[in-house]
Amino acid sequence: MTGAGLSSGGMLLLCFVSTAMCNIFAFTEEPLERVGKADGYCSRILRAQGTRKEGYNEFRLRVEGDPENYQPGSTYRVTLIATSPSYFRGFTLIALKEGREGDKDEDYAGNFQIIDEEETQFMTNCPPAVTESTPRRRTSIQVFWTAPPSGSGCVILKYVYLKQKESLYGDTTDKPLLDCCACGTAKYRVTFYGNWSEKIHPKDYPRRANHWSAIIGASHSKNYVLWEYGGFASEGVKQVAELGSPVKMEEEIRQKGDDVLTVIKMKAQWPAWQPLNVRAAPSAEFSVDRTRHLMSFLTMLGPSPDWNVGLSAEDLCTKECGWAQRVVQDMIPWDAGTDSGVTYESPNKPTVPQEKIRPLTSLDHPQSPFYDPEGGAITPVARVVVERIARKGEQCNIVPDNVDDIVADIAQEEKEEDDTPETCIYSNWSPWSACSSATCEKGKRMRQRMLKAQLDLSVPCPHTQDFEPCMGPGCSDEDASTCMMSEWITWSPCSVSCGMGTRSRERYVKQFPDDGSVCTLPTEETDNCVVNEDCSPSSCLVTEWGEWDVCSATCGLGMKRRERMVKIPPADGSICGAEVLEVEKCMMPECHTIPCMLTPWSDWSDCSVTCGKGLRTRQRMLKSPVELGECTEELEQVEKCMLPECPTDCVVSEWSEWSECNKSCGKGHMIRTRMVKLEPQFGGDPCPETIQRRKCKIRKCNRGQANSDEKKRRKEQREKRRSKQGRGEVTAEHPGCKMRPWSSWTECTKLCGGGIQERLMTVKLRFKIAQLPSCKDRKEIRACNVHPC
Repeated sequence: MTGAGLSSGGMLLLCFVSTAMCNIFAFTEEPLERVGKADGYCSRILRAQGTRKEGYNEFRLRVEGDPENYQPGSTYRVTLIATSPSYFRGFTLIALKEGREGDKDEDYAGNFQIIDEEETQFMTNCPPAVTESTPRRRTSIQVFWTAPPSGSGCVILKYVYLKQKESLYGDTTDKPLLDCCACGTAKYRVTFYGNWSEKIHPKDYPRRANHWSAIIGASHSKNYVLWEYGGFASEGVKQVAELGSPVKMEEEIRQKGDDVLTVIKMKAQWPAWQPLNVRAAPSAEFSVDRTRHLMSFLTMLGPSPDWNVGLSAEDLCTKECGWAQRVVQDMIPWDAGTDSGVTYESPNKPTVPQEKIRPLTSLDHPQSPFYDPEGGAITPVARVVVERIARKGEQCNIVPDNVDDIVADIAQEEKEEDDTPETCIYSNWSPWSACSSATCEKGKRMRQRMLKAQLDLSVPCPHTQDFEPCMGPGCSDEDASTCMMSEWITWSPCSVSCGMGTRSRERYVKQFPDDGSVCTLPTEETDNCVVNEDCSPSSCLVTEWGEWDVCSATCGLGMKRRERMVKIPPADGSICGAEVLEVEKCMMPECHTIPCMLTPWSDWSDCSVTCGKGLRTRQRMLKSPVELGECTEELEQVEKCMLPECPTDCVVSEWSEWSECNKSCGKGHMIRTRMVKLEPQFGGDPCPETIQRRKCKIRKCNRGQANSDEKKRRKEQREKRRSKQGRGEVTAEHPGCKMRPWSSWTECTKLCGGGIQERLMTVKLRFKIAQLPSCKDRKEIRACNVHPC
């Protein structure tokens, strides 16, 4: 048994031959144009191949062990791998007998087995194929494949991958958009999270005027392309990318008629980044149906030459004939190809001829704020989240994605009661917008409010947009007019390039009165416009004013500001004199009306000491911002704490002087002592020794004389003591003093092992002739209880 294996961009060929080597090292690729609309779903997947580029080997298919043949009935691990830094979001994997088209069940070879249900699943409309469970960024997937029985011949493992809405082999011009097979309609909310900040993108970050322009987009059919990677920017895209103006783009969208279902609009963000607890992320709602199942939008990164971010033809229709539940996409900036600037605030430099829209890279130009000499990936500047919030009509996909879908499908879209928590401070609702329907078909209108303060970050604040059903003019019972008009078309450009001019806009009659009368409502209106007040050579062209910033105060009186940028400086090279900053006062709710909200007390801290008496503390935090007013509640408490007594070590005095030798001749000894000042307590260190001895020798004693001299000395001492006791006072030994008699000996400091006793003689009276050194108190010390213990 012999065989062969080949790795290629889109397939892997494995053979089983009983007698000879299978020597087929070939693969075929079919262009996208061959995908027929009448083919079965499996056939369309098999033929959905892009044009392979020479040397384009960022993806490969590998069979575990890289076998030279397959063993009939054996199971192999099959891995689809993307080489760093590449990745893919979706894929389809099919095992096909060589030479077969995949139109019949017997065309498929072997069986796949799912390893991880969170990563892979069998395709609903093409059961032999394996596909992704959820569309997300990934670099590899794994499945098991059991080889077919003997005699099946060569097998082609064929894969198709999808990389971030680009076509299969990086060719941005051939995008396979299959027809949507979903039923009914779906409603989505798109939320834009700007992540472009000085902290994350510090190089040359424009502190003064950073912002996101007003977001413009639509849900549309595959017959209309707002903008696409590798395509050329329209005039509307150019004005968004260079000026941040969505006016022309909205006009282009509305001119597409039935190819557009919903126009998507969100306000500009000044500055570009703020914490979500200060300002809610901008969002908008839109609908999709079977023919208009794509969503695109665009917003400018400002200031910049022509840089923008957005989604292009994001398909919300799934391969299983349902509606995608959630799409999350991180975005890097793209160049619209209309301006050749390389920094945020480069002067205008039109690109001639116009270039295609392309992603910025970290190797574009050394002066680029995203430049990285190592060619690393650009850190995303924004994230967009598209979430399904409702489905209407009969759905083909009868199996809900999860339990939350069931709840969402049957829940009411509107809530009559106000469930706003007390910790969320909002502005008043804005006036209702115009109805989304200009006919008597049911539409919706919207109103908005601003989240001014979130006093408790742990309690989420509800939506800032509200919707209600409505119908076009002339359809409501209380509307007396019977003449139905279209919406106003966008204002025309100003009639002058500088100074005061005029602009106009039009609308048309969509339905005349039934009685044949003439419509009296105006179909055209004009208005004054000012492009630049100064028309001299020193004048400059500026952008429109951005949105007002959030008020600087969350309660009481504050300030708010808005900015605009200089797009074209004065022709004479002078400094632009136009105002680029406006500041005005703003009033928020009275400060005292906002409660002082505190967190619960924390646990008590450990005692400040390890033994004895100490202190411990506990704290709580202010949940409402300090700017809302002074809070007089205490934020910290202190109390005493008591631990077991600390150990006390023994304390002794200094050593006394050495005593006189206890012998007048021969060998004797001297002693010195010290007193215990503090006994040890609570396990403290014990007392050291309190008496020390050392030998002494005055002179040699004469034999025979020593005993008599000793007896004589002792006799004299006894007589002196008797004499002192008899007289009661002693003065002979202390000329010039009268001394009190010796006190009694103190008790011995130890019962055994050698202790000490002492007695005192104190001065009673000093004569005038007394010498100070000869008239002083005396103390005698002697050893006692020297026997061993």
